[in-house]
Amino acid sequence: MAVSLRLESLFSSTLKLVPARDVRLSSYSRLSFPSSKCSQRLHGTSKVFSSSSTAVAEPEGIKITSVPTKPVDGQKTGTSGLRKKVKVFIQENYLANWIQALFNSLPPEDFRSGLLVLGGDGRYFNREAAQIIIKIAAGNGVAKILVGRDGLMSTPAASAVIRKRKANGGFIMSASHNPGGPEYDWGIKFNYNSGQPAPESITDKIYGNTLSISEIKMADIPDVDLSSLGETMYGNFCVEVIDPVSDYLELMESVFDFNLIKGLLTQPDFRFIFDAMHAVAGAYAKPIFVDGLGADRGSIINGVPLENFGDGHPDPNLTYAKELVDIMYGENAPNFGAASDGDGDRNMILGDHFFVTPSDSVAIIAANAEAAIPYFKDGPKGLARSMPTSGALDRVAEKLNLFFFEVPTGWKFFGNLMDAGKLSICGEESFGTGSDHIREKDGIWAVLAWLSIIAYRNKDKKVGERLVSVADVVKEHWATFGRNFFSRYDYEECESEGANQMMGYLRELVSKSKPGDKYGSYELKFADDFTYTDPVDGSVASKQGIRFVFTDGSRIIFRLSGTGSAGATIRIYVEQYEGDVSKHELDAQDALKPLIGIALSISKLKEFTGREKPTVIT
Repeated sequence: MAVSLRLESLFSSTLKLVPARDVRLSSYSRLSFPSSKCSQRLHGTSKVFSSSSTAVAEPEGIKITSVPTKPVDGQKTGTSGLRKKVKVFIQENYLANWIQALFNSLPPEDFRSGLLVLGGDGRYFNREAAQIIIKIAAGNGVAKILVGRDGLMSTPAASAVIRKRKANGGFIMSASHNPGGPEYDWGIKFNYNSGQPAPESITDKIYGNTLSISEIKMADIPDVDLSSLGETMYGNFCVEVIDPVSDYLELMESVFDFNLIKGLLTQPDFRFIFDAMHAVAGAYAKPIFVDGLGADRGSIINGVPLENFGDGHPDPNLTYAKELVDIMYGENAPNFGAASDGDGDRNMILGDHFFVTPSDSVAIIAANAEAAIPYFKDGPKGLARSMPTSGALDRVAEKLNLFFFEVPTGWKFFGNLMDAGKLSICGEESFGTGSDHIREKDGIWAVLAWLSIIAYRNKDKKVGERLVSVADVVKEHWATFGRNFFSRYDYEECESEGANQMMGYLRELVSKSKPGDKYGSYELKFADDFTYTDPVDGSVASKQGIRFVFTDGSRIIFRLSGTGSAGATIRIYVEQYEGDVSKHELDAQDALKPLIGIALSISKLKEFTGREKPTVIT
């Protein structure tokens, strides 16, 4: 089956000028799916459609029904797809409209007679949504769809499967780190054949088509049993239920030295704990950490994926991963602790009574990658971070003489740089870290990267000798590069009107600011509303965050987050560089207290939103 290279066609004028992908990816070559006879399984049909419909063409044994529909409000995608409350998605044709609008937005050669991937984080409504997506895919001429067993597949694994199987793209059913259940959140996004989220040029088309949609093309086929591995054939349309772990595990084994990590995890004096937060990473934790690397079975907590994430908030930070934090800051704490989020693409790293900020984490991985991780044995090609992420990674890039990029928040901005051969390791302060092994951030990859660094630093240690700890690695990094004190204040579910008024006020303040303006003891270098011009395709992303940058390198940044499903989340980022080693162990909140006060004062946050305290402090 011929597979169109859509991203190449979008950016062909630029990609012809850049080198081919690094040869290291050849060991993880993408394979087309094999042809086989499929047995048919019959089940009840989904009911989340309008009952009024008419039959249309029936190609090769599949009856396609035209379901009349009309536009509904609120279907514009955010930073990572369309996210709303479950009660919104279960409205008649709401999800179906968006899926059909997506097919209407893609060139036919990007999906017709092609292969798509489908998976998700296991949250409430995924099972019903999967059946809707399968039927609309068949109705629009897709030849085959690969679905993770029980509809499960982490976001990074979906990217890996898309790339390995040469799929035309894939649907990821997830609202990431947002809570799940009937009263909470659901989400959907589409990734292209490179494994990266669809660019804004496509998501804008999808939104445009949601405003004029009049019909949904739905195959009249029964629901598919997603609990059993194997293939089901309906006419010329095939659904294959696959193990959601195997392709991803194969990739991890090609990136990391599993024997090195196993040596660490099986040492009697090293203790490891991983909190899957009852999210999709639970499906990967045992096969990778226990079966593959020899960790004790009891080292996995909250390891069973649940539709409501065990009534928890699957966001791996110091607030919501309280159980793990209590263990790591309690008596007789393990040497190493980690957590992942709802769809497995975020991570948190902890040592014994020690928290590693995401900004420091990506910088430390980059600084140690060549020595500790076989995939980077020739060194990284380049480094990048999101604009709000601290400048710790900038200093590593400068010392290693690597390409460096500062991009807007949103993983899709890293993908072009990776495809152009300019970027290997990247991260966001919102607990997202990854590399060019796929085109998504990757929580388990980050945990394995850290375990590789700790294992490499302790490879010559004998049992009983003091081990190099997580804290040791971080403090040594600070001593070499300096410390970027960093904190983020999140004000979740603010009233949108007040949040937008605050941002408007700040933009007006920026327009009147000038270098040399005084903010307490800080002198302004510049203030702006961050705009990014993609160096690969020339696309421009504007209004990506308001920055106040001071002459000593300190920064205050204000953004409205695009990852929530209701209201507005205001994020305030505060950063200050400190080169004096004697001050490196100060508490970040103490070191940043003057800047935090300035941030709250100049934004008039309380006045605009009525909020006195943040929901989460990182």
